[in-house]
Amino acid sequence: MLETIQNEAKRAVTELLAASGLSAGQILVVGCSSSEIVGETIGHGSSFETANAVFEAIYPLLQEKGIYLAAQCCEHLNRAIIVERACAERYGLDPVCVVPYPKAGGSFATAAWRHFEAPVAVEHIRAHAGLDIGGTLVGMHLREVAVPVRLSVSKIGNAILLCARTRPKLIGGERAHYE
Repeated sequence: MLETIQNEAKRAVTELLAASGLSAGQILVVGCSSSEIVGETIGHGSSFETANAVFEAIYPLLQEKGIYLAAQCCEHLNRAIIVERACAERYGLDPVCVVPYPKAGGSFATAAWRHFEAPVAVEHIRAHAGLDIGGTLVGMHLREVAVPVRLSVSKIGNAILLCARTRPKLIGGERAHYE
């Protein structure tokens, strides 16, 4: 089952990167309910092994392109975000003092914390795209104009998959021209 989950996660991220046009230095926020992936209700069947498999499937793809991963924590940490210190410094994000654990922060955020070179937790981020695995509500961490992205992958394991990219606001009215 873990191999199937990894293949679905890789395919989803590959398609999202192609559809969103993310470039090096931009941020992809990922919310991941390992409970939902294994067929349980969000927050009631956390599986570090499952979350770690998803992390190990997608993180190398992002590293290869120089895209920062922002791992969303669960509601018990107020949906804080785990990022590499370099990301926090580049975007002027203030670190907060917390370390996620599988049942207090979420298994995916814990996997990120354990794998990142220099992890930090931050309260807020404005990511360029988002991957929501299992209804974790990553929208609060996206830039203001989010555009839904439909992929050929609609689930990872048993968890629904929702994706978005962002774009700049269109301003100026009827005389304005846009690219």
